[in-house]
Amino acid sequence: MSAASRTAPGEMRNTAGSRAMKAGNGPVAVVDIGSNSVRLVIYEALARAPAVVHNEKSICAIGRDMVSTGQLHRDGMKLALAALARFRLLCDAHRVNAREAVATAAARDADNGQEFIRLAEPAWGGPIRILSGEEEARLAAEGVLAGTPGADGLVADLGGGSLDMVTVKAGRPGTALTLPIGPLRLIDAAKGDPDKGRDIVDASLRSLAALGPLAGRSLYAVGGVWRSFARLDMEDTGYRLHVLQNYEIPASRAIKLCKVVSRLSRKSLDRMRIVSRRRAEALPFGAIVLERLLLAGGLKEVVISAYGLREGLLYAHLPPDEREKDPLIAYAAASNARISLAPAHADEIFQWSGALFSEESAELRRIRHTVCLFSDIAWRRHPDERALGAFTQVLTAPFPGAGHRARAIIATAVFHRYSGDEDNPREIALGNLLSEEDGAAARRMGLAARLAFALSASAAGQLAHYRLRMTATRVLLEISSRREMIAGESVQKRLGGLAAAFGRKGEIVIA
Repeated sequence: MSAASRTAPGEMRNTAGSRAMKAGNGPVAVVDIGSNSVRLVIYEALARAPAVVHNEKSICAIGRDMVSTGQLHRDGMKLALAALARFRLLCDAHRVNAREAVATAAARDADNGQEFIRLAEPAWGGPIRILSGEEEARLAAEGVLAGTPGADGLVADLGGGSLDMVTVKAGRPGTALTLPIGPLRLIDAAKGDPDKGRDIVDASLRSLAALGPLAGRSLYAVGGVWRSFARLDMEDTGYRLHVLQNYEIPASRAIKLCKVVSRLSRKSLDRMRIVSRRRAEALPFGAIVLERLLLAGGLKEVVISAYGLREGLLYAHLPPDEREKDPLIAYAAASNARISLAPAHADEIFQWSGALFSEESAELRRIRHTVCLFSDIAWRRHPDERALGAFTQVLTAPFPGAGHRARAIIATAVFHRYSGDEDNPREIALGNLLSEEDGAAARRMGLAARLAFALSASAAGQLAHYRLRMTATRVLLEISSRREMIAGESVQKRLGGLAAAFGRKGEIVIA
């Protein structure tokens, strides 16, 4: 095995014979070799919230039967080596110079783990670092914090061979603990018996006290098995927003579903289209681990994190100034730069409309900023589907730093920016994701942006010629006499709609 070299903040190790990549200098790739799957993610750049260029996994199950044999599964190894060779070609095609590859519990614990790495490095074309259990847990925690900076509770990353846990609070990881109760290992140790599996998990979780008080805090669940579990919960509850990041399940409901899933036969699981057949084998025992962990820790809820080890590896390489950025704003700003007709216009809208939102909370301010950054996202779409198209695009976008409520407000505001309709989109109304107050806030944000585009036609530098003010009864738009003709029918109508959203009358003042 090749030892990992130390890197300066903001650099990713060079594993392909070229210079190390610094933040923003081109695509980077991360490979994660787990007990159950091997995954490649190619990111657009080393940045706070980079776009994903390519994301692919191969279910190889190299950790199957490891308890009884002590060895990595031979057929699984062959699949993994083939996947790594394919991933190398894909990285070459994208001209990825900065590449990071890590292996976790199976390669770490198997008697033939070193043998596998010796075969895997030539297939991948570079060094592969075997992570310790504590490294794995801390990187998963860094990944969760990258996507959810305010996370407070326990990060638990369930791989095929291990459960890696670390506490998080105030943006920092705390105490780490690794237990050998991943579902593939558990299936082997329990001989497929769920009751015996529970006993094994309960015995392992006696060491949970080492992590300190967990009661009443959140469990941030990382890993493909638990993402599959969340999809089942969405299906069971009829939840309409199929976005896994920050999906929340109350502990009581999760425990009930865990009990049901742990008893499902493989045949029953295979019939579920929302769970891949290769995940189906591990899901019942993953549910057992989740159930026992929730009970042992007294945790209040499960929060699904689509961010984990791979994002933690990326996040760990960022320079301090990049790490400190708000991930939601960083993602929206990058999208604005790629998509908008005049990217500078977004911040102009944000500043120009601020007079109407002087009493907004810090959270609503960052949401409004995000709305402005997404406000020109649909200019290339056909006019007939801009509103709903933009709404869907934003609602399901893979951005970090926002829960489902914030996501719904942002998407609904963008809908109103294009539509101007009084009613919220049907998808939001049926999903019961917005309160009446949230819906009103979204409408105001969207209509403010809608008025801005009527005044500027998406051209940067125009809003400075006009001033918005709000009194107890009026929303005032001040226009100089030299620009009086800008106040045509569309501006008058949009000003009236915006003012009505604030319970006021709109008035144009010619100075």
